Amino acid sequence: MTSQMVLTIGREALTLLLMISMPVLGVVMAVGLLVSVFQAVTQIQEATLAFVPKLIAAMAVFLIAGPWMISTLVDYIRRTIESIPAMIG
Repeated sequence: MTSQMVLTIGREALTLLLMISMPVLGVVMAVGLLVSVFQAVTQIQEATLAFVPKLIAAMAVFLIAGPWMISTLVDYIRRTIESIPAMIG
């Protein structure tokens, strides 16, 4: 196994990590921004008001995009495990 192979596997893993986490992070960030604007306009400073909508949004994204996330991750793991003999030999 060469250093180039290790760097390629690491780059693919980081790219996959970003691709899988982006839908959840994007939606939670947008909901957090909307809640913050709402809190600033109404001057309501309640901690649970900021937490609960983000939690619900994250669960909704996992419900919608979860199968895609799991299948993408399983495909990557399958490719990585199947390439082990080529890396060793």
